[in-house]
Amino acid sequence: MSERPAVDTLGYEQARDELVEVVRALEVGGLGLDESVALWERGEALARRCEDQLAGARARIEEKLADAADPGEG
Repeated sequence: MSERPAVDTLGYEQARDELVEVVRALEVGGLGLDESVALWERGEALARRCEDQLAGARARIEEKLADAADPGEG
């Protein structure tokens, strides 16, 4: 298995796609306990990364909407 990039360097789509792969690998099974736990931990980190990316996007959208609703600023 090749070295995977650090989770915090991944964009949303990359993290989501890898998370899908992790879930599939865990569902298929056949992995040793250590490998399964490591994969689970990577999946948890990927899920958090996706959530953080979405939260950041949501905050930016809400900020833009608030700015658009109050054109009198500036």
